[in-house]
Amino acid sequence: MSGYRPRLADAELSNALRAFGAVLITGPKWSGKTTTASRIAASVLKLQDPDTKERNLALARLKPSMLLKGDNPRLIDEWHEAPQLWDAVRMDVDERGERGLYILTGLVNADESAVGHSGTGRIYRMRMNTMSLFESGDSDGSISLRSLFESISDVEGSSDVSLRGVASLLVRGGWPESIGMDEDVAMMIIRGYCESILNTDVGEVDGKRRNPHKMRGLMRAISRGISQPVSKSSIMEDMRAIEGTPISANTLDDYMTSLRAICVLDEMQAWSPNLRSKTAIRTSDTMHLCDPAIAAYFLSSSADDLMNDPRTFGLLFESLVVRDLRIYARSIGGDVFHYRDKTGLEADAVIHLNNGRWALVEVKLGESWVDEGAKNLIRLRDRINTDTMGEPSFMAVIIPAGVAYTREDGVHVIPITCLRD
Repeated sequence: MSGYRPRLADAELSNALRAFGAVLITGPKWSGKTTTASRIAASVLKLQDPDTKERNLALARLKPSMLLKGDNPRLIDEWHEAPQLWDAVRMDVDERGERGLYILTGLVNADESAVGHSGTGRIYRMRMNTMSLFESGDSDGSISLRSLFESISDVEGSSDVSLRGVASLLVRGGWPESIGMDEDVAMMIIRGYCESILNTDVGEVDGKRRNPHKMRGLMRAISRGISQPVSKSSIMEDMRAIEGTPISANTLDDYMTSLRAICVLDEMQAWSPNLRSKTAIRTSDTMHLCDPAIAAYFLSSSADDLMNDPRTFGLLFESLVVRDLRIYARSIGGDVFHYRDKTGLEADAVIHLNNGRWALVEVKLGESWVDEGAKNLIRLRDRINTDTMGEPSFMAVIIPAGVAYTREDGVHVIPITCLRD
């Protein structure tokens, strides 16, 4: 496929097709799901094609098996348009007993009344996000997350990207269509995406129309709370006092559920390790969106604005790092959490692999805060019961750019523009 930028999800998709009869790819719109799937598909059914949509939807209701005819793996794009196809795919996988038959792209939460079985054991679910800095070519990849877990003692590398350059990458976002574009053009793409969230995307979940004005107020409130634990009550108060758009608890639940369903809202769960003391761990999720460029848009923050607002820049940069760490961790069999306890001790990111290995990460906007972040990580490590959890594979402070090195206390300092999976 001409101009295709390799994705870390490519390998996961290939492996999943060797292990399962079907694969469901979810993720935010415009993130490249269909493009990635099309590279490996032998035939394609596009349910949103206006020339064939009505005919295909009628077939899905009357005889869905007809739409499955085609070379395998067969891509069913935007499968949620005809949710009856889920059970048809599951049944065909059962009857044929083969692997790599179907790839489905689209929403997770389709019309549940038309789906009779979860597909567990037959349909593998994977998530694609917007592009990480390594995938977009904006990180040189000189430091590998995988190698950090293999207990390398020292890191080396450097990035000459300026802080203004990192701000520009942040507000551009990781949508494939934005990569390589001038900043003004990239901002038009982000604007189109964000306005689509308000006016059409949240209604695709269940056909319900949601008030775009209230949704805009909610997105602004979420954006102000990015990279922080935010309660529903604080969001409601924010919308009342700052946005002037009061919202009820039930409506807020409905709106946030719709944002999760279209993979825009992507909170980070708390990590609950075994501690040496009985310190209470905060279990609230930390607020994140699928890409921090969305928050920058709803806060009306350009790259220059961020340079003049270190607090907002710091919170959005933390969310950028979390986005990339999630993508990298997923590719090596892991996930990312946050830690915060009642004493105020915290880690911006905890990377936990399926094999039990773990690492602690702090995110800092500049070198002057590195020492504070490193000391914080060491305090947290000493609080964790390493007799049962084992020692962390590594501890790192992630900064925007500059030189990568390992401190005398063993904490790595790593520019995000040097990192890869």
